[in-house]
Amino acid sequence: MKLVALTLGALITPGFGLLRFPCAQLVIDRLDPLVSPGQIPSPHLHQIVGGSAVNSNRYFKARNGTYKRVPQVPNFGFDGVRGGMTVYYMQDGLYNYQQTSKVTSFQPGFRMFIGNVTARTREDMERYRQVTYTCLETDITRDPQILDFPSKPCRYGIMTALRFPTCWDGKNLDSPDHMAHMAYPEYGTFETGGACPDSHPVRMGQLFYEVNWDTTQFNNLEDWPEDGSQPFVWSFGDNTGYGNHADYVFGWQGNALQRALDQPCYINCNTLKTQSIAAMNACGIDRVVNEDIDGWTEELPGGFVSGM
Repeated sequence: MKLVALTLGALITPGFGLLRFPCAQLVIDRLDPLVSPGQIPSPHLHQIVGGSAVNSNRYFKARNGTYKRVPQVPNFGFDGVRGGMTVYYMQDGLYNYQQTSKVTSFQPGFRMFIGNVTARTREDMERYRQVTYTCLETDITRDPQILDFPSKPCRYGIMTALRFPTCWDGKNLDSPDHMAHMAYPEYGTFETGGACPDSHPVRMGQLFYEVNWDTTQFNNLEDWPEDGSQPFVWSFGDNTGYGNHADYVFGWQGNALQRALDQPCYINCNTLKTQSIAAMNACGIDRVVNEDIDGWTEELPGGFVSGM
């Protein structure tokens, strides 16, 4: 998955001491400001959400070989938000509601990337911790989390979850691959309090994306491949799910994020300005690339081939 989070002037809801934003969809277009800035159209299709976040789209490939885009739906507790995703900024482990730890905010000019768009094997995917899928049996299902596309119809759709590295080298705001300046904890995870490696000693907040895909309209097994394989494919041609990936571009104003991370946020964060769902949904931008993205099509946008 490709997501680029910039500014987030979004609604803050009860989160037991963490920042949780619903980010509504602005537009669906072939734009990618991190990996292919200035290239119009970008190689594959993205959903623009929040304050300019970018997320590559998923498609359903029917038995007859045609494709249809899978829509995004709001997360549990965010009824009324137009598609998009949920963004978390965590100061501490998920179940430490008091948020007693201190973390460093991302800085102006900061960027990072997680995953590998060309990954097609489990070994390729396992390099990146906590980039997963969940087959939703209810609207609050969160486990089990798996690395590849679910192999059966999911009653409430499919969730993708991406947790970014949380240890910074303290020097570089970016790197050529958008990854080398960041690292995961030396052992365990951010939530379990794993220590940062000496090469990346600065502990930053946990950035975490969730996207809910409404796959329910494609649950009829008569439309699935005759060999029983799963029918979903990313817009860049990956039908394994291992190419799941995400981008982040910092865009907060001043020290707003650091101020929010410095206090326990429960019910609301009085250091931040909030926005209603109606105001969020009213935001939108015009598409740059004019192509049919919602109807049935014989090929993926950009000419990608499923399985490549």
